[in-house]
Amino acid sequence: MKNENVVIGLTDPKSPSNVGAVMRAAGCYQADEIRYTGVRYARAAKFHTDTKDVSKKIPLHAVESLTDNLMSGQQVICVDLVEGAIPLPEFEHPENAIYIFGPEDGTIAQDIINMADAVVYVPTVGCMNLAASVNVLLYDRLAKAKNILLGDELIKRSRDTNNKVKVKAN
Repeated sequence: MKNENVVIGLTDPKSPSNVGAVMRAAGCYQADEIRYTGVRYARAAKFHTDTKDVSKKIPLHAVESLTDNLMSGQQVICVDLVEGAIPLPEFEHPENAIYIFGPEDGTIAQDIINMADAVVYVPTVGCMNLAASVNVLLYDRLAKAKNILLGDELIKRSRDTNNKVKVKAN
């Protein structure tokens, strides 16, 4: 049973394709909720980009503030290229977190950075797009987890229905 809570917070996302890809990442890595601020995504949401229909399983909520209505003990983790941030490979993920990402064409507001429990960055040369950043963060969380499901049963449940390939036994 999962006893952690992972929320992805998107600051005024503009691209419906990025939000759709974030939804897919949330499904793959079992996030619990996606929140977003601003109006740009809502205007563009008529373009269906959630190709795995993850929004039927993981709520996508428009909110006024990403930090309102936090669960007890939920930590605010900002993910952006911010001076003084912790490199993601050195970061230890909390059990209960809201990961806040900046918009594709901006950054997270200073007041949110100031109230965060931690600020982390992905050590790349140049910046990744929003969906890529969410995928890398969630993968890092999974890779560092202690109790992850591995093996053929996971592969069989997760792969595309057209994929029946196996590693050749020697």
